[in-house]
Amino acid sequence: MSFEIKTYEEKMQKSIDALVADFATIRAGRANPHILDKLKVDYYGQPSGIQAVANVSVSEARTLVIQPWEPSLIKDIEKAILASDLGLTPSNDGKAVRLTFPELTTERRKELVKDIKKSGESTKVVIRNVRRDANDVIKKQLKNSEISEDEQGNLQDDIQKLTDKYIKKVDEAVEAKSDEIMTI
Repeated sequence: MSFEIKTYEEKMQKSIDALVADFATIRAGRANPHILDKLKVDYYGQPSGIQAVANVSVSEARTLVIQPWEPSLIKDIEKAILASDLGLTPSNDGKAVRLTFPELTTERRKELVKDIKKSGESTKVVIRNVRRDANDVIKKQLKNSEISEDEQGNLQDDIQKLTDKYIKKVDEAVEAKSDEIMTI
């Protein structure tokens, strides 16, 4: 049994990818089609993402236009938006649903930044857990005489460097999203 550092790096990368995807759904006062990623509408008995059943476009800086492939879906799309925690009120003209994003208040921006930092901390915990799992495997291999103490030290150093690298990526992602939200 050999130790594959790549396996642990992939797990750390997946946690970063999940964080970035989560950040994409947070609205920053500008229209962003990804805010609808988590919403589902009933399409012939199948829960489907809004992007799968409609064309979503940004018509102005703070307006999203959702044009369903079938006009009968307009009511379902409106219901999904109203039932969500987006805090937006859709309007429709019979052909498309429009979402207008109000300007975020300073207080709301600060709340969003707090949430972003919490998500970042949760991701750091996930990365540290991956490091712990890797170190447990290394210790087990040393105990079973599969690696030497020097190899153990080198592998643990490599895992720590990897952990530091991904923690830094989390900090950068949190900072970038926080700056985006605080920019008026």
